[in-house]
Amino acid sequence: MTTGTPDPEDAYRVLRRETPTERLDRNWGELLQELRVVQTGVQLLTGFLLTLPFQSRFSELDRYQESVYVVVLLLAVSAVVLFIAPVGYHRALFQQRSKARLVRAGSTFAKAGLATVGVVVSGGVSLVVDVVGGRVAGWVAGGAVAALILVCWYALPRRALAAAVREREQAAQGQTSAAASPGTSRETP
Repeated sequence: MTTGTPDPEDAYRVLRRETPTERLDRNWGELLQELRVVQTGVQLLTGFLLTLPFQSRFSELDRYQESVYVVVLLLAVSAVVLFIAPVGYHRALFQQRSKARLVRAGSTFAKAGLATVGVVVSGGVSLVVDVVGGRVAGWVAGGAVAALILVCWYALPRRALAAAVREREQAAQGQTSAAASPGTSRETP
């Protein structure tokens, strides 16, 4: 699939001396490591949320708080499903020479899972602060956490990606210029 956007992995192909298959294997391994990092925390959070209705103070929640709780719980369960989904894909595609499809699907599930976890965390904070400090405080706290998540999980990574693309483009232009006029490169001793 050609999109016209430079492939960030192309530069590594030469440095790593890896075949496309080795690259897919590495990408799959890196994705699995990322999923391992987040999966345990999401499963623990979901397990905790599943036990809340059995606590004595749960009956003190008002209708709004119960609704927020149910939404947060369902999203947490959805996040667990999204983070485990690559396992189902792996089982279905095992030995089918479809590693590229598996890596793309796994990456999509991981991104959707992260977005879902972001809503779960900010919603959970909103609920807890609502119970402890009131509705407005809950909204403010939940919004602040959502903003922090957007900055750390989306804006900063996008900014880093844009910088990396710019650096690669500048390096490629520098190589083109150096090739066009030999002897003018700064790399020439």
